Amino acid sequence: MSKKGGEGLRIDRLLVYLRFARTRLLARAMIEGRSLRCNRKRVRRVSETVSIGDVLTFAVGNDIRVVEVISLPERRLSPSLAKTFYRERDRA
Repeated sequence: MSKKGGEGLRIDRLLVYLRFARTRLLARAMIEGRSLRCNRKRVRRVSETVSIGDVLTFAVGNDIRVVEVISLPERRLSPSLAKTFYRERDRA
């Protein structure tokens, strides 16, 4: 969505790397199902770029999660390490 400093990561990869989706196929389904927003704007393409500071909003079961990306991983991480790359935010 935003490009701060030219650094970014495809949103489908980010969802997998941070363990919000198990596979890129599931990340694609999440995006195509219109249940994902980046900075309050609906994500329309799996190739959209996410940067540090972007805020993602998405549904997990009956819950809504709002997370701020604080760092970009280079690969899929363990669950505990993945949590260090984002910050949970209150729904606003």
